[in-house]
Amino acid sequence: MKPVFHEKMWGGRKLEKFDYDLPAGDIGECWAISGHPHGRSEVENGEFAGQFIDDLWKNHGELFGDPKGKVFPLLTKILDAEASLSVQVHPDNDYAWKHEHELGKTECWYIIDAEPGSYLIYGHNAKNKAELDDMIESGKWDDLLRKVPVKTGDFFYVPSGTVHALNKGIMALETQQSSDTTYRLYDYDRVEKSTGKKRELHIKQSEDTITVPHKDPQLDIQTKTEGKNKFTTFVQPPISPFFAVYRWEVKEPVTLKHNIGKYTLVSVINGTGKITVDGKDYDLKKGVHLIVPATVNEWTLDGSLDIIASESGEK
Repeated sequence: MKPVFHEKMWGGRKLEKFDYDLPAGDIGECWAISGHPHGRSEVENGEFAGQFIDDLWKNHGELFGDPKGKVFPLLTKILDAEASLSVQVHPDNDYAWKHEHELGKTECWYIIDAEPGSYLIYGHNAKNKAELDDMIESGKWDDLLRKVPVKTGDFFYVPSGTVHALNKGIMALETQQSSDTTYRLYDYDRVEKSTGKKRELHIKQSEDTITVPHKDPQLDIQTKTEGKNKFTTFVQPPISPFFAVYRWEVKEPVTLKHNIGKYTLVSVINGTGKITVDGKDYDLKKGVHLIVPATVNEWTLDGSLDIIASESGEK
């Protein structure tokens, strides 16, 4: 897939580490696999070269196991937080459909890189709705926001309703529902260079959608070793109803099949190697993103590869 890049006031140039030809500016987001209208992924090669995921979803459902959903349900990004992102929250499906006419936004992060001392905003300390509203309206951000230390290799599941923010010095691969709805709760009183004004906040929507009290998701992260290879399952249904996310650390040839989904999203975050499908080899390297369609029953990986993969939780 061809990535789509987005300039952000908090972005930088670290995505160049993936050998991307970045446009000018502070690039915060690489939309790597996306059918969302704000950044549609185009197929680079093969029978469907030049076509976009959302069009294939509508016209070639066999590639995705003949899905029932109207839109391609997942979105894979790489985020470069040169500065801290706004503190934000995302709605669930019901609220998003009613108010934004798109999917809700449950997401997760695999931390590709974190500078020493990095931390996330993850959750809040309000005990009930009244205390939450009071702390927001009084600007008691130090008391309200929960800071969590983070290091390279960590994984965080961020259900809709979770107060959160990536902070300065973090690069993450994000797997999420295909949505671009974000409610800003707090933005450090920053000013947009282009407008000279503070960015819009969404206090009412945030108060409507924040889960109170905050509870950390109870994940069942499992790792298994096969020869020199290591496979980690970070999250999957029923804990995460919308997607499963895996890490594949490949050191020797391995043949894989689809698991809970009928197609698999693959992002190479480090290394080089190849994927073999029906006897044909395709080169892989850091920064390559691809979809193994439902029409492929199995595939072989070979080389030294560090991969984050995902599958839709849709039935």
